[in-house]
Amino acid sequence: MESGRKQRISDAFGAAANHYDDHAGPQRAAAALVAELAQRQKPGGVQRILEIGCGTGFLTRDIQARWPVAELIVTDLSPEMLARTARHAFVAGTFLAMDGESPPFEGEWFDLILSSLAFQWFDDLPDALGRLASLLRPGGSLIFSTMGEGSFCNWREAHVDCGLIAGVPAYPSLADLRSVLSSYEDAFAFDEIYPLGCDGARGLIAHLKGIGAVVPNDGRKPLSPQELRRTMAAFDEAGGEDSYQVLFGRITRSPL
Repeated sequence: MESGRKQRISDAFGAAANHYDDHAGPQRAAAALVAELAQRQKPGGVQRILEIGCGTGFLTRDIQARWPVAELIVTDLSPEMLARTARHAFVAGTFLAMDGESPPFEGEWFDLILSSLAFQWFDDLPDALGRLASLLRPGGSLIFSTMGEGSFCNWREAHVDCGLIAGVPAYPSLADLRSVLSSYEDAFAFDEIYPLGCDGARGLIAHLKGIGAVVPNDGRKPLSPQELRRTMAAFDEAGGEDSYQVLFGRITRSPL
């Protein structure tokens, strides 16, 4: 794993591991849809599955239930998240602390590569998708969800109203993702909106801290206490609610 930003991401999610599930409503919903899409795509003939970014095991447990005899390799950037999934998920598999952008595999290994809400932490999504797709067996599929640019748009707007820039990462649009996937013969993307129900700025901040999503863009200076209070007030005055835009994508390798 790279030092610097990736280590900060790992540390933040590791610190949130024990209370992540209490704040992870959209994460549960997105993981369930990834698993459903995967089963529709490949209900049988699945021998080996790779999961990228298991978190606390929402998708992991669903994978195990749908393909109980498949060999499962479960990975996460955070050793603490990985350990929690291995300890509490009652799932049999191989658990590997790994940066999903740099998988230690070569050749055609997997019938399914699945991931939910992890790819937004990648440094170079198009390159990572290419590397992961190269690990698919003929007929195999990479199915994932990731954050879209419409996520936390009200929180971003509150910053703009105060003459500030939010530390929320710059997520791709649905059009951006479709453009990336257009180079693959069999691929598609769509989006879903998940209201957060944060009930004000304090609730939104508590949600982000609760899931460990607190690492800002590189070079972004944290808000001063006064700036944060102004931004929170602007957010609350505008309604105090926000949502996730989750992008879903699928890449399928042609069968022989």
